[in-house]
Amino acid sequence: MAHDGNGTKDLRKLFAEDPEAADLEVFGRRSHPDRRGFLKGAGLATMGAAVGMTIPFHRNIPQGFIPAAFAQDNVLAGKDGLTLLNDRPVNAETPPELLDDAITPTNRHFVRNNGLVPDDTSADNWTLTVDGLVDNPMEMSIADLQNQFEVVTMALTIECGGNGRAFFDPPASGNQWTYGAVACSEWTGVRLKDVLEAAGVKDGVVYTAHYGADAHLSGDASKLPISRGVPIEKALTDNILIAFRMNGEDLHPMNGAPLRLVVPGWPGSCSQKWLRRIELRDVVHDGPKMTGTSYRVPAYPVAPGTDVPEEDFQIIERMPVKSLITFPANGAEIGMASEVRGHAWSGDRSIDRLDISIDFGATWQSAELDAPANSGAWQNWRSNVTFPQAGYYEVWARATDSAGEMQPFAIDWNPKGYLNNTMHRVGLKVG
Repeated sequence: MAHDGNGTKDLRKLFAEDPEAADLEVFGRRSHPDRRGFLKGAGLATMGAAVGMTIPFHRNIPQGFIPAAFAQDNVLAGKDGLTLLNDRPVNAETPPELLDDAITPTNRHFVRNNGLVPDDTSADNWTLTVDGLVDNPMEMSIADLQNQFEVVTMALTIECGGNGRAFFDPPASGNQWTYGAVACSEWTGVRLKDVLEAAGVKDGVVYTAHYGADAHLSGDASKLPISRGVPIEKALTDNILIAFRMNGEDLHPMNGAPLRLVVPGWPGSCSQKWLRRIELRDVVHDGPKMTGTSYRVPAYPVAPGTDVPEEDFQIIERMPVKSLITFPANGAEIGMASEVRGHAWSGDRSIDRLDISIDFGATWQSAELDAPANSGAWQNWRSNVTFPQAGYYEVWARATDSAGEMQPFAIDWNPKGYLNNTMHRVGLKVG
């Protein structure tokens, strides 16, 4: 284990080298029956040294909590440059300029958790159960999945349904995502469709239900933090994966190791992490974060601040058309000519056109647009821009998808702050 010059353990290195051992030592997760933090011994001394003084109420620190004094470095071990929005549960987004890669590196993929990361994310004894309204209920190890089904690799876009929530007025409650709760990594796994067909989908199945191993924030083992699903028609499409690798490596613990669903084009909450069970049901699934107003929007436009009856909300399915400028960064100082580039995506559709404007939307020029790597991947675009004179400019990006839907300048408000697909704009100081 790493130590600093004074003999005190360096928490950042400790978490990076052996996060499980560090978590046990610092937080004592397995040392107390009520599963609270309950720091003790060397762990308490280490934390006290890290913050520079004693922690009078250390016995009240809950499981999974990390003091803000060093939260970002530790809970985001293996991530690079992400902005931490919350550490209980962990939620962190990626600044747009760090999403410039055509395929998002694992260390730049955003983190969206609803509960606490499981204590044990080892693949060795992990099993997946498929049951409910199936002809042949199955329990499979990850090796079974690899051996019994075709293993495929696909570039797939995941976006949190609340991406862009920070820009609603009046504010909507929840994590205040700006632009960076989106990514397109390469995922390796087996098709959900193949597994469900092997189990035998019975007549009358309406919805899937997904269950993970993450713990509820309360520590109550009888509660689930989230359990969502998708219509069976969606589940039987070709680009939904039960994934066990990410960019050619084992999944990152914060991204669902060792097994997760990847459901591209729909809210990221459908892509259950730490996947343990898939149940087929003859009703729309009613698990946590599936009912009420969670991941739902009003069925009709509402005025900002309106109190909408719960029965008037409808489930979010496909995500809307959207684009992102990843270069240059907002606020950059550049010369009189520059390449502008980024990505565009639209739920289950492809992007037909990407336009940019440098004169506040008065005129538009078409960008070069790549085809998607496969169904479910975002599309990369680029354009060379020459500015007429020195000064302050904004570059606006506007995508149009294969159904003719175009990104708006602004969208209608909704109470939960979902589906914000307004045009991305970056301000530039031109030489």
